[in-house]
Amino acid sequence: MAHTHHAIDYIELNVADLPASKEFYGSAFGWTFNDYGPEYAGIRSPDGEGEVGGLNPARTPQRGGPLVLLYSDDLDATVAAVRGAGGEVLQGPYDFPGGRRFHFADPSGNELGVWAPA
Repeated sequence: MAHTHHAIDYIELNVADLPASKEFYGSAFGWTFNDYGPEYAGIRSPDGEGEVGGLNPARTPQRGGPLVLLYSDDLDATVAAVRGAGGEVLQGPYDFPGGRRFHFADPSGNELGVWAPA
């Protein structure tokens, strides 16, 4: 995996329950993980080359941290997947100048957004 200067390289989400968080993100988005014992899981890159982030149960999750935005080819299907995996939709979907997006909370309370082009 190539790294790009000044680009987002790795996102670490603080989680209350590592197994539940892995289940949520795997179910909602198809994410897979590299396990580093019971205290950390790396989020594998979609292309299989390296990692794009991690789940860290050692730190307390809280809303108000950086907002991570995910991309979706089908926003309505992603809303359904988030709800089906046990996430809570907090806002939207709503229109914005570049398309549509919604915000959700994962089971640990982390707030993330998902966007799709108009």
